[in-house]
Amino acid sequence: MNPSPTLGTPIESSTVTGVIDHGCEFEGKLCFHGTVRIGGAFRGEIFTSDTLIVGEGARVQGQIEAGVVIISGEVNGVVKAKHRVEIHRPAVFRGDILTPSLTVDEGVIFEGSSKMVRAPAAPVRSFLGVKKS
Repeated sequence: MNPSPTLGTPIESSTVTGVIDHGCEFEGKLCFHGTVRIGGAFRGEIFTSDTLIVGEGARVQGQIEAGVVIISGEVNGVVKAKHRVEIHRPAVFRGDILTPSLTVDEGVIFEGSSKMVRAPAAPVRSFLGVKKS
């Protein structure tokens, strides 16, 4: 079982709000809130501040910008994650990753580059909820 967006919780118990399942193909631009799991083929752009799961057997080609990206399938392209990227066996990744946190399991094929960046800082607020400068 692969880890879910909430560390230590299996994917099956997390709430998946959308699925492109095995046998499905999608080409274009996908924007969503929540958690989407891709099990089929996707080509294009994916934008979310939430979680994308690329399941085992899935093929994704293009640009991904997300809060969290969890990969067990094949991804070719550029991945930018605001919080973290997890790559689990038997994944194949070819491309570039930009994220503050990256986990790559043993046995994963990783061809490309990664750049670790700091997570964006939350605005500082006082106890009254007023933003401090």
